[in-house]
Amino acid sequence: MLEVKHLVVNYGGIQAVKDVSFSVQTGEIVALIGANGAGKSTILKTISGLLRPRSGIIDYEGQKINGMAAAKIVKQGISQVPEGRHIFAGLTVAENLQMGAFGLKDKQAAGEQITMVYDRFPVLKERQHQDAATLSGGEQQMLAMGRALMAKPKLLLLDEPSMGLAPIFIQEIFDIITKINAQGTTVLLIEQNARQALAIADRGYVLASGTIKLTGTGEELLADPAVQATYLGMQVP
Repeated sequence: MLEVKHLVVNYGGIQAVKDVSFSVQTGEIVALIGANGAGKSTILKTISGLLRPRSGIIDYEGQKINGMAAAKIVKQGISQVPEGRHIFAGLTVAENLQMGAFGLKDKQAAGEQITMVYDRFPVLKERQHQDAATLSGGEQQMLAMGRALMAKPKLLLLDEPSMGLAPIFIQEIFDIITKINAQGTTVLLIEQNARQALAIADRGYVLASGTIKLTGTGEELLADPAVQATYLGMQVP
């Protein structure tokens, strides 16, 4: 589905991504893990069209999309849930969801999608007339995910979905990601919570200083001594 080949991206005057190559196959959950500054968010922003690469190729379903406008990429079937959620705090829950449907052809399609989102996130239906600012952190993350799903994506990009959430919500968010994937949406996930991300991932890549250092299945990376010591906080003999 997605092939990233020899990607180089400059961001903030530095080379944030250095010759990165990886793939995401249809139906997978793929996790990119790494410390702050590893280049994870830069990669997602480049895939979604918010940044332009210096060089390399991003191939989505056989089409080169690097340099394509972000709105057009959404219409191709890629939606991103940004780090920090970036909901519209002064709009209601329903209005936030409607903002995610701009690429749909008609009101009927938007209505069908919002029904699907409410079925998946019942709390959003309960709070549909509330301002988004009144939601808890976990509920705001659900809203950001629901807004992205309004565009009917085939590939969902998730940028640090557990960041800033209370522990009670973190497992719930990862359970939701698993359910979204099981219902047919491919997921590319970047996450500092490596243990949770790799536990649900089919495959993973470890990034450091803008390059990929390790790759394997989620289980293989969870068992890797270097990953355990660096990202899981485990003492490795």
